[in-house]
Amino acid sequence: MAETVERTVPGKIILCGEHSVVYGRPAIAVPVSDLRARARIEPAALPGLRIVARDVQQTVSVHDAPPHNALAQAARLTLERLEAAAPSATLTVQSALPIAAGLGSGAAVTVAIARALSAFLGAELSADELSALTYEVEKIHHGTPSGIDNTVIAWEKPVYFVTDHPPETFAIGAAFDLLIANSGIASSTRAVVSDVRHRWLANPEFYDVLFDCVGAIARAARSAIEHGAIPALGTLLNENHELLARMGVSIPQLDHMVRAARQAGALGAKLTGSGQGGNVIALIEPEQQAAVAAALQAAGAVKVWHTRIGGTCD
Repeated sequence: MAETVERTVPGKIILCGEHSVVYGRPAIAVPVSDLRARARIEPAALPGLRIVARDVQQTVSVHDAPPHNALAQAARLTLERLEAAAPSATLTVQSALPIAAGLGSGAAVTVAIARALSAFLGAELSADELSALTYEVEKIHHGTPSGIDNTVIAWEKPVYFVTDHPPETFAIGAAFDLLIANSGIASSTRAVVSDVRHRWLANPEFYDVLFDCVGAIARAARSAIEHGAIPALGTLLNENHELLARMGVSIPQLDHMVRAARQAGALGAKLTGSGQGGNVIALIEPEQQAAVAAALQAAGAVKVWHTRIGGTCD
């Protein structure tokens, strides 16, 4: 058993395929290496395992917490997988990922807990094991999760994802730059996914056409990424946003930010995640970063991050 162990994991963004992925169409998600969740575990004098989540000012006992506590459940499932007893230790979690913003904060915290705890116990879980474990915890956060957050964060690679199929990692033909702009509006993935399901049940023909179109965009986007066709990817992101707006998951604030990014020179822009708040992503040429970031902030973004997919940020 290690004295002290620390692990970090990235957040994620969905490039394309939101909501339609729940209905069997493909989606593409990529890790956001610049925004990470961190878990640190160290021995404690008191018996039992405690988790301290400073960002939400919560301390939980893994033994006593109810089943719906996601932090405790992440630890319990890890211990079950390892067939191990809870150590006498304190596990501290911190995250640079905003909550309820579509960046996979819940899944990132779960994977960080599982990696740190398993390493503390002298074991290592595979990406498949981490993904399956995290999916179970995601049910607490989202009700009916798509499976994409746990997959891309556990694997830490760009993923082409179809529900009930093995995740496919794929090559990036050319690195590309994204700005992630936080609207400052919290969004419940569980609530938005449920709302879309109710709309689909009320009008399945209309929504199935939208889902098919979004799935086609995801397939085309994979090809564009593999071939380094970055301007074509921008066009696809724009088309994806319009379809998400037709699904009813965009809001005026997100639409305003998307328009501002495009007008400032972004190759493409769209909401990312469940919608009704959260984030917008903008695909940019590196020299456009300052202008597009300023336009997003002027349009109401409370925070803008830069990340490079397939490379490192300067």
